[in-house]
Amino acid sequence: MSEQRVLTGITTSGSPHLGNYVGAIRPAVRASREPGVQSFYFLADYHALVKVGDPARIQRSTLEIAATWLAAGLDPEKVIFYRQSDIPEIPELTWFLTCLTGKGLLNRAHAYKAQVDKNLSSGHDADADVTAGLFMYPVLMAADILMFKAHRVPVGRDQIQHIEMARDMAASFNHLYGELLVLPEAAIEASVATLPGLDGRKMSKSYDNTMALFAPREVLRKQIAGLVTDSRAPGEAKSTEGSALFEIYQAFASEAQTQAMREAFAQGISWGEAKNQLFDCIDAEIAPMRASYEALMAHPERMEDILQAGARKARQLATPYMAQLRSSVGLRRLQQPADPASKAAAKVSLPQVKQYKDKDGLFYVKLVDGQGRLLLQSLGFDLPREAAQLAQGLQQGDADAPKQHAHRLMSVDPALQPALQDALDVLRLQKTS
Repeated sequence: MSEQRVLTGITTSGSPHLGNYVGAIRPAVRASREPGVQSFYFLADYHALVKVGDPARIQRSTLEIAATWLAAGLDPEKVIFYRQSDIPEIPELTWFLTCLTGKGLLNRAHAYKAQVDKNLSSGHDADADVTAGLFMYPVLMAADILMFKAHRVPVGRDQIQHIEMARDMAASFNHLYGELLVLPEAAIEASVATLPGLDGRKMSKSYDNTMALFAPREVLRKQIAGLVTDSRAPGEAKSTEGSALFEIYQAFASEAQTQAMREAFAQGISWGEAKNQLFDCIDAEIAPMRASYEALMAHPERMEDILQAGARKARQLATPYMAQLRSSVGLRRLQQPADPASKAAAKVSLPQVKQYKDKDGLFYVKLVDGQGRLLLQSLGFDLPREAAQLAQGLQQGDADAPKQHAHRLMSVDPALQPALQDALDVLRLQKTS
């Protein structure tokens, strides 16, 4: 059975807080390590433009969010981690979908309807302050998902509509042009963990009650010291029920630690001591990540390199797929027949492993990228089965294949090593798709 493709979009507006980490970042990073899953994570910076008009803030938030996810353990070697705006095929697919999506469908989008209802209730024109970006938001989201043939998209219940709309758009496209788009399924997160904020309400920027994920240690300590508690004195038994302090502690503690804190509450632990233990528990998990985050923030060029590497992997999949989609809608060379060999066209842009017999009677293997650039060349093999072993390993995207046959390969130009690795990644992904 082939791997399931799972795609996760990451909002790039605002700075992450502890609630974001517990509710979204930590579980998503854990999910990225599951076997049998090919994970795509993208920074939704195009989407951020709908709400944010400050260029410096857009750039800064993208850096902060990218550094946060990497510091939290997302491994860019094992997932495809990219910035939405680095994939030009996404807005192109957005236009294809726009041309066949009915306005009536978009009229029902929750975000648009909420703005219209707000306008009408205040006596304004229904579309006051409604931008085309807000109205077309679901189409861009559908393109994000459909571009990479995602099978599952983790969402909360309030986001199910977006997946349903993506399915509707994909079905309309397939009806007109053939079964080319994969209809995604919503992976509903039934119990998303939430944390209370400093005032006891749900931690949210809207309430100004958050604790920054990577605030300096002393800032975090001060914020925890200001956490709202009741007036019970040291020695008085305290209830864990409805206690914001206990809920936050439980989100970071082990079962044994949680049980010990529950007993301490019953025995009348002072709020000051409880807050000290809460700080120690959170800092034990966050401190190593904070150090990684600060190192990444100090070197934005490293972040850019990681995102560009992710974009190359993503585009190795998106570019040939878009060529197929373009041809299907009629955007093709004028001499191309009406019934295009889309599979052949897609293969042209993919890395290729070639096994051949040369004039010297020996058998050779080479790997070329989508533009025909030579990335790897073998020496001559006496027997075809020896060459076939190398070719098979390369076709499967096995990164160990060049190492295992190093003595039968010509040396690789160091400048081509990143392209070689990207090509092997794409071959592996194609094998599992």
